[in-house]
Amino acid sequence: MSSDFEGYEQDFAVLTSEITSKIGRVPKLSPDEKKQMVANVEKQLEEAKELLEQMDLEVREIPSQSRGMYTSRMRSYKQEMGKLETDFKRSRIAYSDEVRNELLGDDGNSSENQLIKLREERAHLLDNTERLERSSRRLEAGYQIAVETEQIGQEMLENLSHDREKIQRARERLRETDANLGKSSRILTGMLRRIIQNRILVVILAIIVVITILTAIFISVKGH
Repeated sequence: MSSDFEGYEQDFAVLTSEITSKIGRVPKLSPDEKKQMVANVEKQLEEAKELLEQMDLEVREIPSQSRGMYTSRMRSYKQEMGKLETDFKRSRIAYSDEVRNELLGDDGNSSENQLIKLREERAHLLDNTERLERSSRRLEAGYQIAVETEQIGQEMLENLSHDREKIQRARERLRETDANLGKSSRILTGMLRRIIQNRILVVILAIIVVITILTAIFISVKGH
């Protein structure tokens, strides 16, 4: 499991390095090259998102007791992904401004106030987007914590269920032991009763024999 995750990590590191390099090159390219580079970066960003999803699935399959380290690494990768997307948006805004200036030519100076206002609006939109992304990351972190808490709760319930089964089996064994002890007690009581009865019979027979002997002696003495 961890080997698959590390493989995704290596792919993600290589891909994000390429994206960072390309984002830095966007402002230095010609308009046609910039257009092609922007499309290429968009495609690689989608690939990076898919890698993050695969890594997230791998982390969820890792046992909860050893998942903390991977969860922390995933959090840093998602933050890195958010930074890449922010840098790419800024690069695209700069690229759009350059194209607009090239199209406007000399009229660009007369429309400077409009361009400044447009940049301010875009910066405001970018700030809102960043806030939304931060909120999304917090929500995702909260969801991850909730999932981990649910898994821990399920494990605790399973452990309690196993303990309950053990207790029930122990109670059944105690009941069986009590039943066996009851049977043994009844058997011993019966044996003692028979022993006492046998002893009483032996005493009675001994008395009868003694009486018989004494009677015979008495009769013999009297006859003489």
